[in-house]
Amino acid sequence: MDQTSGEQVEDDLQKFHQKLSKYEMHELGKMYEYFRDDLVYIAQVLSTQSFLAELKSRTELNAEHYELMKRDLGASEFSKRLVQDVLEKGREAIIGFLECLYSLQTNHPNHNLLAVISEIQHVEAQTMEYEILLDKYGYSLSPEIKEIQGKHKQYLLDTTLTLMECKPPGTTLESQSFLISERYVNLVVVSTEKFRRRTQHELIEIGEKHESYLCKTQRGLERVSPKRLFRWCHHIKRVPNVIMISGVPGVGKTTLMQKFVYDWVNGKLYQRFSFVFFFKFRELNPLEEVSLEEMILHQYPYLSPHLGNILTNPEQLLFIFDGLDECRHQMDFASSPPYTNTKQKQDLGVILVNLLRQSLLKGCSVLMTSRPAKLASIGADIFQFVCEVMGFFHEERKIYFVQFFGNRDLSEKAFNHVRDNEALYTFCYIPSYCWIICTVLSMCFKVQPEQNPAVFLPNTVTQLFVAFICNILSNHTQESEYARDPLMSLGWLAEYGVMNQIIVFDQRHLGSFNVKTSSHLFTSFMVESTQSSYVNFSFLHLTVQEFMAALVHYIDYDPKKLQLSLDNAKLFEDGRAEIFLRFLFGLSDGSTRALLNTFLKCSTEASKNAITWLYQQSPLVKKLAKDACERRETLNIFNYLFESRNKALVLEILGQNMTFDFSRFNLTPLDCTVLAFILISCKETERLDLEKCYLEMECWERLSPGLHAVQTLRLMSNEMKDEDIPSIASALDQPDCKIQDLSLSINLLTHTACKHLACKMTNNQSLKTLNLSYNNLNGPHFQDLMVALSRPTCKIQTLLLYHTHLTHEDAKFLELLSSNPSLTLLSISYNNISDAGSKHIITLIENSSSLTNVRLSVNGFSQEVKKSFQGLKNKADLNVKVSV
Repeated sequence: MDQTSGEQVEDDLQKFHQKLSKYEMHELGKMYEYFRDDLVYIAQVLSTQSFLAELKSRTELNAEHYELMKRDLGASEFSKRLVQDVLEKGREAIIGFLECLYSLQTNHPNHNLLAVISEIQHVEAQTMEYEILLDKYGYSLSPEIKEIQGKHKQYLLDTTLTLMECKPPGTTLESQSFLISERYVNLVVVSTEKFRRRTQHELIEIGEKHESYLCKTQRGLERVSPKRLFRWCHHIKRVPNVIMISGVPGVGKTTLMQKFVYDWVNGKLYQRFSFVFFFKFRELNPLEEVSLEEMILHQYPYLSPHLGNILTNPEQLLFIFDGLDECRHQMDFASSPPYTNTKQKQDLGVILVNLLRQSLLKGCSVLMTSRPAKLASIGADIFQFVCEVMGFFHEERKIYFVQFFGNRDLSEKAFNHVRDNEALYTFCYIPSYCWIICTVLSMCFKVQPEQNPAVFLPNTVTQLFVAFICNILSNHTQESEYARDPLMSLGWLAEYGVMNQIIVFDQRHLGSFNVKTSSHLFTSFMVESTQSSYVNFSFLHLTVQEFMAALVHYIDYDPKKLQLSLDNAKLFEDGRAEIFLRFLFGLSDGSTRALLNTFLKCSTEASKNAITWLYQQSPLVKKLAKDACERRETLNIFNYLFESRNKALVLEILGQNMTFDFSRFNLTPLDCTVLAFILISCKETERLDLEKCYLEMECWERLSPGLHAVQTLRLMSNEMKDEDIPSIASALDQPDCKIQDLSLSINLLTHTACKHLACKMTNNQSLKTLNLSYNNLNGPHFQDLMVALSRPTCKIQTLLLYHTHLTHEDAKFLELLSSNPSLTLLSISYNNISDAGSKHIITLIENSSSLTNVRLSVNGFSQEVKKSFQGLKNKADLNVKVSV
């Protein structure tokens, strides 16, 4: 930072301090409480070292105490206690804490931090206090309106008090209901700057984004709690009142809205809204031309005497519309006519467009939910703030499992099984998917006691859904011999829906595919939604629909239909068929299909056709993928192979000595699991390039089992840390390790990484080139690596250590390398060895029987020492480079 920039930063910080200093303690306290959730989250995710060092310089808090607290209690508890301690310390501590955050925003631009600082900077103290009080107590209302508001809140309380959970498939049990206050698990919601059209299946894409966000929280988008939705937004520099919350099917959008309304009713959220109107598009679809007032009264008829008065204060109103993707009314923002008369009849789509445009009830607030694809089709520009529901993170998943099973030991057994199977675990971010997984596992545990080692537990997504089907059919033993026909009808309906992007079906659809709603099997797969005379149906979850669409090709095999589906699936640029294809190839595995043999006869010909199609795709993989689209296509094919569990097929299709280049590509943990499976199946891969993928520790852990099969492994420029190295180093310890060239350059490694590498290299006979350049290896554990590399059995030939901050203290350990009979090239240029360490380098060169090329440039050597290096003539072919 130059002097001018530094002065500007100090000047800005002084202005920030002056603004905070104007607050009285009671004002500061209210503001601090207002931001508490954000502050706890910020303290939890910021770099502990930077955060506590800055905090120590601006407050009297004991940084060492909190560092130990975070280590002992974890980040979550540490952040809660720290934030509370600051409040209890009083005015100066609060000011110092907020100044600390202000100072950190340049080098640690966490989006929640930026949002808090922006709001403090732009919103005046009196305005903020007014907003806080308004959200807590609401507007002053006339007795009549207050009375009808109470009636309205009671109605909404009755409709949002309980969460319904689907009945276990195939059983006669009724759907269960739970108090939302007891069963609700927090969902993660993040801000999104803009929306683009999805280029692949939403579940995959959001799953990748979710896992990426999970791994890179600090670099992620702003985490948005319900309390932050209608707050100052630093992106648009105002409070938004038209908001979109998007998310894939089953991720929890409707549940989030239900909890939002429940909290408003109970006074916990936004009492600035005197009335909240909650609508579901499924229930609005039957309405033809209506007025806005008729639309409201259709759902809330008791408001009739007072609705005119209620609508005269638009700023006190919030409209919530859930499920835009299910809306059957056309929303045309380009040509919809203006609509301002709340009593005038108009198409529902026109009313919605004008509410969003704010030409109708100007000043009211609108909160809408949608699947991403639908939002992309209408454009997100109309919304001032767009968020995505990311579902469950790790802790929320654990909580869900505990709540589902009720038994801590059983929930832990189930959760650990899923955690060890990355494909299942990744999709656990979707609450309804968690329900499917927990339902299947609970049935597995019931069928065979948990102490029975022979219990079948699914290890792939396909096996999960096969177990799902088997458990349904096992609960319908009297119907199982007749199961084929209803499953065929449901399957072809599902396939039609997948190929045409239909997730809500009506009676006409069911009739077209001869689906009988009277069948007990029907209610195991589909749920019914009714409103007046309008009835529609959907599968329990989109993924259930996609599995049924794949299964039908095995139980009602038709080569022409299968080929058409495969050809169409390849043409869909929006990726709607990706999960369908994964299931299709997952079912090609005979051992997975065998689980269905008791109930259904599956075609082996379908498996042969699917595998033949995969063979046709192999040229796409064998050519080196050059851009993101080609790499994603390659990974899609890898996923098909992964679900098939057929290592022989992988080797047959791909062969050995392949080169895979995923450099500068965002690999998710699930991608890494799949890639590891491919590497193991291929037995030997010539080269794997992961440069600038910025993989996190979980990714390295999942890749680890396959890395030993790679000859040239390029892992440079990944911001890799010491804790990532054990996963890499474990590959070197494998008896059949093939790694010859390993590049770990341009990362964030320290001498601790040397210790991890050294302890795994004792028996390695394959490594010939090791590049650790552009890391900071200075320190005591550098010796461990030199000892490991000095073993006579070590085959290392090239060791690159330039720009690794080595000093004369480290040089004495380099001397050990003279015992290595294979080392021919050593580069230690651009270090700080200086004259004090030169004698160790000279001893190394003189005693080595193999070194022919030594690079020593830019090490602070004097001219005299440089001459002594050039004078070394112990070997005729020795090349010592000591100048630039």
